[in-house]
Amino acid sequence: MSAVQSLSAVIERVSKALTDADLHYGHGTDNPHDEACWLVSATLGLPPDFSDQDDQPVSTEQWAAIEARLAQRIASRQPLAYILGEAWFAGLRFEVNDAVLVPRSPLAELIVEGFAPWLAPGAWSRAVEIGTGSGCIAAALAWHHPECQVDALDISPSALALAQRNVDALGLASRVRLIESDLWSAVPGQRYDLIISNPPYVPEASMKGLPAEYLAEPRLGLVAGADGLSLVKPLLLQAFNHLNPGGIVVVEVGEAAEALEAWLIELGVSPLWLEFAHGGEGVCLLDAQACEQLARQGGKISD
Repeated sequence: MSAVQSLSAVIERVSKALTDADLHYGHGTDNPHDEACWLVSATLGLPPDFSDQDDQPVSTEQWAAIEARLAQRIASRQPLAYILGEAWFAGLRFEVNDAVLVPRSPLAELIVEGFAPWLAPGAWSRAVEIGTGSGCIAAALAWHHPECQVDALDISPSALALAQRNVDALGLASRVRLIESDLWSAVPGQRYDLIISNPPYVPEASMKGLPAEYLAEPRLGLVAGADGLSLVKPLLLQAFNHLNPGGIVVVEVGEAAEALEAWLIELGVSPLWLEFAHGGEGVCLLDAQACEQLARQGGKISD
């Protein structure tokens, strides 16, 4: 097993090939160099925070494995996470496949920081995630907040099966309950301190313009009607009936943010749009008062 290249040279070689292939990024990395580091480190079994300045030798056999994954990434235009079968979110590793979206939400930052100042530390203990996919948000909530019980809802049995494997791998099965549900349908009467969701929000017309990497993801997890709000609206209209006093709703709507704001203001609600230190936008926070206003306007108040 002969050493043929240094680690740094391999990374530069892979980065150049990715650059020349004119791929799209946005599923865990946003540039060819970072994608090359991820591909190489995962193939060699290195930690994700390894230093690419470590010129350890890369053998002929190791390079062959790297080259095979590189060729697959370029030819298939699939997200690298699908090729590797893994992605990272909130500092945790998750198994992924093409039944779920690749974890990449800025919601990770809120989870790690505990939703301060909107939720007081130790003052919340029940959360629900709507549209859990791989289970990354629900599992990260339980991992970073050991006092919290989490319900994770999804309409897709294949997504729930994958999410269960991720929850089990992290040892969180006693605190994360996976439930097959069309939005709120399977949890009548349940109330939570935190409602969180990264639902489908891509308008139908935008699907045609998406790069191949995004079109490789399940359509069920992306498209949401003409304005991107076909799921967000019923989710929010019913939120008050599932929210404990003092609770909050956090929902990521991406490019549908402008349409959501217009709809909320029409119903007399002023949304709070969150900012992130590590990038990300289109995340809206509503408090219980705002959710009550929505429910009253939509005729969704329950006794």
